[in-house]
Amino acid sequence: MRIHLALRRHVVPLLLAIGLVLTASAAAHPATPRPVPLRVATYNIHAGAGEDEVFDLDRQVRALRSLDADVIGLQEVDVHWGERSQWRDLARELAHRLGKHVAFAPIYSLDPEPAASGPTPPRREFGVAVLSRHPVLRVRNHEITRLSTQGENPLPEPAPGFLQATVAVRGLPLDVYATHLDYRPDPAVRAAQVADMLRVMDRPCPGRCPAHLLLGDFNARPDAPELAPLWTTLRDADPGAPTFPASAPDRRIDYVATGAGITVRSSWTAPTGIASDHLPVVADLHLTRR
Repeated sequence: MRIHLALRRHVVPLLLAIGLVLTASAAAHPATPRPVPLRVATYNIHAGAGEDEVFDLDRQVRALRSLDADVIGLQEVDVHWGERSQWRDLARELAHRLGKHVAFAPIYSLDPEPAASGPTPPRREFGVAVLSRHPVLRVRNHEITRLSTQGENPLPEPAPGFLQATVAVRGLPLDVYATHLDYRPDPAVRAAQVADMLRVMDRPCPGRCPAHLLLGDFNARPDAPELAPLWTTLRDADPGAPTFPASAPDRRIDYVATGAGITVRSSWTAPTGIASDHLPVVADLHLTRR
């Protein structure tokens, strides 16, 4: 017992001293935060139809599953829109079949067609969506400038359809934005949309802002002048290949764009054939814990 007490008198102070040294060393040389891997994709699903104009959601489910992406931005998503997509809710159905959370933002939300009998049908909606393997904490549908396709002689005006989905990626908040820009040859509306999107993404937030990610069909090539303001704050995860049209792509109009706190490891276009009239862009990213 005397020997043990003597050892304790010497060993315990020594262990305390070692602990203090290690604590001081850790404070002086903090460990580098471990990056969080994330695979993302963007895909214009053409309202469930392939480039052959045949509605085939099974084919698109197979294409989306093959991407093995944690987060996917979708464009041209029908929700009870019409006969072309069999009046189905594509956003929820794709999420269910892929085992993902879903956020949907309508660009158009129209009154349903009158029913001859029975309950009133749901609203007819068309827009963009985000599918996420990680929980979706918050969803917002922002307005940007649009030139409607639903009436004659439209004028550019604010309209919804710029989706912000805040996703929790292993404890890290990430703002995922999904967009679909104007398709017309005149770039004026796209230029206004880019300015509107940047204003939304640059809004102040309480505390430290989440990193942000922009996914979408921009309907413009990377060097288009109207896209230039985006590249002052975002990085184009260039897959090095065109995305449209799917069977013989000759231009890139689909994008994964990343903000601060995100590193692009690699990106590519996925060989999904004619499941849609676009090819998806996929990117492997690292999120930085800040």
